[in-house]
Amino acid sequence: MASWSAIARRIRVPLGFAFAVLYLWLAEPTVKSILGGAVLIVPGLVIRALASGHLQKNQQLATGGPYAYTRNPLYLGSLILSVGFALAARNWWIVAGIVLLFFVIYLPVIRAEEVFLRERFPQFDEYAREVPGLFPRPSRFDKRSGSFSWELYRKHREYNASLGSAAIMAALLGKLLWG
Repeated sequence: MASWSAIARRIRVPLGFAFAVLYLWLAEPTVKSILGGAVLIVPGLVIRALASGHLQKNQQLATGGPYAYTRNPLYLGSLILSVGFALAARNWWIVAGIVLLFFVIYLPVIRAEEVFLRERFPQFDEYAREVPGLFPRPSRFDKRSGSFSWELYRKHREYNASLGSAAIMAALLGKLLWG
């Protein structure tokens, strides 16, 4: 029988699409809420883009760029995006859904990924002692390792996060104007 973290990993993307439909149905945007949300959405996208451009999945432990400050910058970027979208939507049910998804889906996935990294990369334990799991802080870890790569950014198709965010923001604007 598959572990919950394995199930969560498989369902997180389809569940995200289902949540997006619910999100748009429940959203009660205003111009002010959309602009306020965008103030967080843009930095969330930037953090995700920077992280993606430093990540060589299963080949090398990412420790440079944003990975020098948090072990999970992709999830941090997603969390910031989520808060921005919650702010843009102005609905407490959406906030509750985001919190639920984070604790039920993303925390188990993060834990499982760290077990995998610990098994695959012997230097992970030292890295984990120096760099916090999610919320960044200055660390003594070598920040010079690795540099941003547009090739990695494209390979991981991180541009989809920007395209999806733009589509949701456009839908919120449409709902505001014609809803």
